[in-house]
Amino acid sequence: MAGTVYPGGRKPLPADLVGALEQRFGDRFERGQAVLGQHGASESHFAPVLPDAVVFALSTDEVVALVTLCSAADVPIVPFGAGTSIEGNALAIHGGISLDMSRMDRVIAVHAEDFDCVVQPGVRREELNLHLRDQGLFFPIDPGANATIGGMASTRASGTNAVRYGTMKDAVLSLEVVTPQGKVIRTARRARKSAAGYDLTRLYVGSEGTLGIITEVTLRLHPVPDTISAAVCSFATLPGAVDTVVQAIQCAVPLARVEILDKKQMAAVNRWSKLDYPEAPTLFFEFHGSANHVAEQVETVKMLAEANGGSDFAWSNRPEERTKLWRARHEAYYAAVNMRAGAIGWATDVCVPMSRLAECIAETYTDLEASTIPSTILGHVGDGNFHVVFSIDPNAPEEMKEVEAINARLVERALAMDGTCTGEHGIGIGKQQWLVAELGDAVGQMRLIKRAFDPQNLLNPGKIFAL
Repeated sequence: MAGTVYPGGRKPLPADLVGALEQRFGDRFERGQAVLGQHGASESHFAPVLPDAVVFALSTDEVVALVTLCSAADVPIVPFGAGTSIEGNALAIHGGISLDMSRMDRVIAVHAEDFDCVVQPGVRREELNLHLRDQGLFFPIDPGANATIGGMASTRASGTNAVRYGTMKDAVLSLEVVTPQGKVIRTARRARKSAAGYDLTRLYVGSEGTLGIITEVTLRLHPVPDTISAAVCSFATLPGAVDTVVQAIQCAVPLARVEILDKKQMAAVNRWSKLDYPEAPTLFFEFHGSANHVAEQVETVKMLAEANGGSDFAWSNRPEERTKLWRARHEAYYAAVNMRAGAIGWATDVCVPMSRLAECIAETYTDLEASTIPSTILGHVGDGNFHVVFSIDPNAPEEMKEVEAINARLVERALAMDGTCTGEHGIGIGKQQWLVAELGDAVGQMRLIKRAFDPQNLLNPGKIFAL
């Protein structure tokens, strides 16, 4: 939506706080419009909301100092990573300080023999894997954007590898967190399992910066597979593609990645990434393992695909071809939005049990076909998660209303199938009503936790739910 939003009733930053922040952070305390605009924007359809100032932290001690100063002045803090979140998760809707963690980008330690590493929150996932590649290890969680590890932990991110390697809740072993009271805590040790007390690690993962500020992350790593093969297969129908995935999982094929793209998404990808795949429902696969094991996986999936109307099944072990394929998939959101010049994007996602996936996608596709607004379906079908991306004219408010209605039907459909309103985007400001519809009184327990941890409502206020 066009225009910059300044929440009503916002008070200016207290002069004594401004002076203290200038003294403590120097030129890393920013109030220029360009920097505020960068930190007030979203990847999706939400209007910009500018913070009052931006602070670039370099260490845990600096985060503690900022929290202490803002707590005394009762000024909100909104942690900010790469700004790639989809549901307005990092917008400063109540003003205050945007705490940019991107300069806390050091890989602190790699324990190759234990298959884990310790990183600061500003490390980006692509750079981490570059750092790890000489040690035969990799970090598998890969949301479409080159997000920061801290942001991924805060939103419980997922990605194309989730069907085999899980999500951020599975990847995070421990966190260092600065509490709203300015204390530094560690949620766990590096042991692979523990029965010691409450599982604070899982509580902070996915809390969207509302309970504490993550300043270190200990991550589970994996050995690079001996053989990696990618495959692409187009289908006569979207249900045929979905059935192939479900049947492959039922046959215990250990798919590493499997992504679905409908015919409109394939057209957008071809145009954006300069590819020439058939403009038909398509699956992107990746297989990991020994050479023989991968060959067996490929043959099994090829047979299933052919039985479900698949054609042009092509696979390759060549790294450059795999890289090209997955870069196109990771840029699919931008490809979809740019189907129209000057458009803005609205990306939404749901996740349902695998037994209901084909039905949910088919009903959603029927809904989209009846709309005049360009839209695509893509997603991580191996775990029941898929996305819809709308390309909206920002000068047509009637389109926004139509998309709101389609999105509401999509979420209601997923909940009726015992699914969730968001598989990986989080709640932010965009899906708060659906969180209540999904979990009911459990949201009240979440509010109790928020009030107990952050009685001042200092950290990222207004996200996930209203107090």
